[in-house]
Amino acid sequence: MDQQIAQFQEALESLDKLRADALFREALKENTPIQVVERLVVPTLVRVGQAWHDGTVALSQVYMSGRFCEELVERVLPPSDPDRKHQPRSAIVVLSDYHMLGKRIVYSVMRASGFELFDYGRMDVDELVERVLADKLRVLMISVLILPSALKVRDVCAKLKAVGAPVKVLVGGAPFLFDEQMWREVGADAMGSSAAEAVSIVEGWMGELQ
Repeated sequence: MDQQIAQFQEALESLDKLRADALFREALKENTPIQVVERLVVPTLVRVGQAWHDGTVALSQVYMSGRFCEELVERVLPPSDPDRKHQPRSAIVVLSDYHMLGKRIVYSVMRASGFELFDYGRMDVDELVERVLADKLRVLMISVLILPSALKVRDVCAKLKAVGAPVKVLVGGAPFLFDEQMWREVGADAMGSSAAEAVSIVEGWMGELQ
C-alpha cells in the first residue's frame, strides 16, 4: 500500500485527476470502499498536508487534493452509506470572517476521510450559537483568518457554556498558528494546525462523545 500511497500522492499533487481516479479504482479491486478510504485516501491527504507544512506544495494543491478525494469518496460512500463513520453531530463554520478557503479544505478532507458534517458557511456569534443548539451539535469546528474573528471564539464558547451545551470546540486558522496558546485563552477544546490534524482530533473525541 505504501507504493500506492506514493503514486496517489504524486497524482494529487500534480492535479492529475484521471491518474488519481485510476489508482483509486485499482485499489478498490483488492479492498472494500471503506478500506480504501482509510488505507489510501486518508494517509495520502496527511502526506499532502505535511508537504504543505514543509513548503514543498502550494495551498492550492492541498485544496484540490481534498476536493478530488471528496469526489472519489462520495462515489463509493454516499451520505447514507452505513460505512461512513459513526461520529457525533458535527459542523464547520467561518466565524465573522470572509476567507473561506481554510474551511473548505478542512471540510473536504473530513468528508474524504469518511465523516459527515454540516457546512454552516459564514456566521456571526449569536447566529452560530443558535444554530449549534438547534442542531444539537457535539463538535463545532471554527475557522478564522484574522485576529478579531479569533477573539470572538471566546464569546461563542462562553455562550455555549452558559447554557450547558455539551459541545467540543475545535479551532484553526492563522491567529492560532501565530499564538499557540490562544485557543486555550478563548475557551476552545483544541486547535488543529492542519486539516489532517483536525481529522485526528475529532477521531480522538469520538469515543467519549458517542
